[in-house]
Amino acid sequence: MKKIILTLLAISCLQISSAQEGKNYQLVKNPNGIVLGYSPASGVTILTIEGLKFKDLNKNGKLDKYEDWRLPAQERAKDLAHQMTIAQISGLMLYSSHQMIPAADSGFGSSTYNGLVFSQGKAKADDLSDAQKKFLKEDNLRHILITRVQSPEVAAAWNNNMQAFVEGTGLGIPGNTSTDPRHTATINSEFNAGAGGTISMWPDGLGMAATFNPAIVQEFGHIAAQEYRALGISTALSPQIDLGTEPRWYRIAMTFGESPLLSADMARAYIDGFQTSFGKDEIKDGWGYKSVNAMVKHWPGGGAEEGGRDGHWAYGKFAVYPGKNLEQHIYPFTEGAFKLAGKTKQAAAVMPYYTIAYGQDPSGNNMANGYSKYMITDLLRKKYNYDGVVCTDWLITANEGATPDIFAGKPWGAEALSINERHYKVIMAGVDQFGGNNEVKPILAAYQMGIKEYGEQFMRARFETSAVRLLKNIFRVGLFENPYLDPQESKKIVGNTEFMKAGYQAQLKSVVLLKNKSAILPIAKNKTVFVPKIYYPASKDWWGNLSAPRFDYPVDINLIKKYYNLTEDPAKADFSIVFVSSPYSANGGYDLNDRKSGGNGYVPITLQYNTYTASKTRTQSIAAGDPVIDPSINNRSYLSKSITAYNTMDLRTILDTRAMMKDKPVIVVINASKPMIFSEFEKQAEGIVLHFGVSGQAVLDIISGAAEPSGLLPVQMPADMLTVEKQYEDIPFDMNCHTDTEGNVYNFGYGLNWKGKIKDQRTTKYQAK
Repeated sequence: MKKIILTLLAISCLQISSAQEGKNYQLVKNPNGIVLGYSPASGVTILTIEGLKFKDLNKNGKLDKYEDWRLPAQERAKDLAHQMTIAQISGLMLYSSHQMIPAADSGFGSSTYNGLVFSQGKAKADDLSDAQKKFLKEDNLRHILITRVQSPEVAAAWNNNMQAFVEGTGLGIPGNTSTDPRHTATINSEFNAGAGGTISMWPDGLGMAATFNPAIVQEFGHIAAQEYRALGISTALSPQIDLGTEPRWYRIAMTFGESPLLSADMARAYIDGFQTSFGKDEIKDGWGYKSVNAMVKHWPGGGAEEGGRDGHWAYGKFAVYPGKNLEQHIYPFTEGAFKLAGKTKQAAAVMPYYTIAYGQDPSGNNMANGYSKYMITDLLRKKYNYDGVVCTDWLITANEGATPDIFAGKPWGAEALSINERHYKVIMAGVDQFGGNNEVKPILAAYQMGIKEYGEQFMRARFETSAVRLLKNIFRVGLFENPYLDPQESKKIVGNTEFMKAGYQAQLKSVVLLKNKSAILPIAKNKTVFVPKIYYPASKDWWGNLSAPRFDYPVDINLIKKYYNLTEDPAKADFSIVFVSSPYSANGGYDLNDRKSGGNGYVPITLQYNTYTASKTRTQSIAAGDPVIDPSINNRSYLSKSITAYNTMDLRTILDTRAMMKDKPVIVVINASKPMIFSEFEKQAEGIVLHFGVSGQAVLDIISGAAEPSGLLPVQMPADMLTVEKQYEDIPFDMNCHTDTEGNVYNFGYGLNWKGKIKDQRTTKYQAK
C-alpha cells in the first residue's frame, strides 16, 4: 500500500504564489508543474503521495481515482459518476437560466442578495446571489450560463467565490460556466488598442463567413478562448452552424451562411481554435487549461424554418424540407464540427434546435429535435458516432404561452405531456442535459418513471452515462485541479492590445463592397460629408416590451469627424453616407391582431422596405397544427397578405438623400442581418458597402481607403420577393440574384476590391454548387 500523508494546508509548508496572498484560495505547485487551487474555507485538504499533491475533494482521507490528475479524464469521470447519488447526477444534468453578475434588480437576470436587490443591499458585485446559492447547493447544479458582467475583475472574483462554494459541497465538483457569443462589435463601438477591460470585438456569424477565411475564425477561437478562461468561462454555447438556406430566418445572421462547404470549414476552424491548448497549457489530446468546450448548435440544423419564422415561438416550431435536403444541413456537423483538424477531434457538446424537423422521422413522429429519439440516438449517436454531451436548447420542457407570439416555454410536439413527462421523454431520447432549468425535481421524477418502465439498474446506468459525458468536459479543461483566477491577471488578458488589433483586422476583412460606380471609392479624408439622421421606430424585445421611437444619427458623429468634415447642409457636402439597416419585419411572421380579426395569424416576412403582398406563396403550408393553441388552424399560409418593413423609413432616407445631393455621390452603408432586396434603391447609389455587424470605424476605414475591401457575400441577395417565395427553405443557392447598374450579380461569393470583382482562391474553392 502506498504511503499517504494527509497535510492540512499551511502556507508555510506549501509553495504558494505570493500574487495570490489575501485571496480566498491558495495554490499548491507539484514538482512536475501541476498546480492545484483550493479554498481553505471549503474543508478540502491536500493528500501527499510519493511527493505529489492531490486534492481530497470528497474529504474521505484517501486518493480516489477521480482525484488523481495522472489518470485519463474518461477513467476519472467513470469513478466519480459511480460515486454520485442520483440527486447529484440530476443536478449535473441542469444548465442554469441566464445569470448577470451582479444580478439585475428586476426583470431578466434578476435576483436578490440576502433578500434584497443589489442596489438596495450591501452585497458586492462578485457575491453569489440567493438564487445561485440555492441551485448550486440544493439542486446540485454545476453548469452556469452567464450574460452581462460588470468587469473582467468582477467576473474572475465571482468565479472564485462560486468555485469555493461548490468545492465545499458534496464531492467537490467544480462549476462549469458558459456564455453565448460576447465578442460582437456594433456600429458605435470604436477600436482602441489600449481599451483594457473591453473584450476584443470581432465579426459574428455572417460577418465571419464574409471573410471566406477559416484561418481568421481559428485565430478568433484561440483568442476568445483565452479571454473566456480569464473570465472563468469554460464552455462556449457556440458556434451556430445551422445552414442559412432560408433567407427570411432572423437567426441566419448568426450562421456561416448557406454554403455547406464553407460552413463546415468555418465550424472546424472555430472549434479547433476554442478547444485546443498548446505547450504547457495542454493536459492531454489537445485539451488543457486554455481550452474552452464548444457546444455546437443547432442539431440537425435549424435553417429550414417554414416561411422564415423561428422556433423560439410557437408560430415557428416547424422546419420543413420541400427539397428533401436534410443531408446538407447535417454536413457542417459531420464534416466540420465532428471532424476537427486538431487533437480534440470533435466538438465537446451539441445543442439540438427547438424545431420539429417535419416529416424527417421515419416512424412518423413529429416532435422537436430535443425530444426525438430518431434525431438524437438513431442519427447523432448511432449513425454519426457522436458520444459527446447533448444539451437541450433553453426551456424546451417549460409550458408555452397563451398565444403563439409569447416568448415562453418551447415544448414543441410534447405540449400535451406534463413537465415531468417531458424530462423523461428527453432523457430517453438520448439527451444529457436541460438548458435553462435550475430545478432538479423534474429530473428526479423522470428517474422514477424510468424505474417503473425499465428497472432501477437500467436507469442508474442511463444516468451514469450522461454523468460521464458531462464530467469529462470538466476534467479535460483542468477545473478539478485549479478553477481559480487572479482577477488582476484577468484584467490584463481580456481585451488586451493584441487581441483588440486582431479583432479589428477581422472586422475590416468582413466588409463587402457591392457597388463602386465610376470607382468613386475610396474617398479621401477631409472631404465634406452629409450624414442624415435615421428614424428608429418603437420596437419590441423578445418579451414584448416596447422601446421608445427616436430620431438620431446612426453612427457616432465624433467618429465621422475623425475622417471627414461633417455638415448638416447637403448643398455644402462633397458626398453623402447613408447608414441604414437591412429591412426587417417586426412580427416575425405572426400577427395576433390578424388572428383576432378572423385570420389565421400568419403573415409574410419581408426582405424589402416597401409594402409587400404575398401573391405567389404556398396556398397550403407544409406543416401546421398545434394541440394546445389554435388546434383548428391547419394551414399557416399567408397568401394575399401584406406587410411593410418596420424600418421602411430607411428607404425613404436613402431616396431623400439622393434628391438632396442631386448629382453628388451617395454612398449607402448597410448593416445587414439577413439577405435583402436591392432593387428599391440600388440605382440611386454610387457606392454600396455591406457589413454584418462591425464598428463604424471599420466601415470608414474602407470608405476612406485606409483599408481595401476583401469581403464576399456569404448568402445570395435575391432579385425580388417572388424568388424568395419560390425558393425552398432547405435548399442553398436557389434564388435569382440582383443585378446592379454595373452588370454585377449579387450572388454568393461576390464582392469588389479597388481593382474590381474579386476572383481568388476563396471564390474558386467556395463557388456556389
